Amino acid sequence: MPRPSVPTRRADILEAARAVFSQRGYAGTRMDDVAKAIGLSKAALYLQFESKDALFQALVTDVIDRTLPDMVPADFADVPAPALLEGFVHVAAQRMTSPEVAFVPRIIIGEGSNFPDLARFYHDNVVDRGLGMVEAIIRHGVGRGEFICEDPAMACRSVIGALLLNAVWRMVFEPVGAEPVDPAAMARAHTRLLLDGLLVRKDAA
Repeated sequence: MPRPSVPTRRADILEAARAVFSQRGYAGTRMDDVAKAIGLSKAALYLQFESKDALFQALVTDVIDRTLPDMVPADFADVPAPALLEGFVHVAAQRMTSPEVAFVPRIIIGEGSNFPDLARFYHDNVVDRGLGMVEAIIRHGVGRGEFICEDPAMACRSVIGALLLNAVWRMVFEPVGAEPVDPAAMARAHTRLLLDGLLVRKDAA
């Protein structure tokens, strides 16, 4: 009888790694754990990922590459900035609280001081990209005369900060009894606050 095939696709390995890292954290995860979860030998796993760092970074990159493009269009063109910002916040609030994504900032916040290279990777490849997207939306709005903002580079941190808190709330505080927060309701409230502060008032004196 033919031997059953062993799942070795990169996507399968990354999905198994996501489950293990989410459950055990970064320090508590071993390559052995991931290999067992996917049904590979550790040697076979090392053929595809040279270290735990490389595996985690590949996992984060895969998650972000599949998440960020859905948040804003590649070309803003003539899309109104308020619509772009609202779309970004609503998609980000849903995605960042999903199990597939929310475990990453939880690990970085909880363990980043012990693994500075990991924190730097997350900053350079995730945080900076997200901040850049929001800053571009704000500058787009200023250029169109829709937003007023003296410092878009600082303002974008306020946008991302609330979304990160929402993700941490879902993964850290809700499991220990904190009141659940509906991501859609949070997105609506956050968007209203943001637009109240950014929109140019046509009726202003």
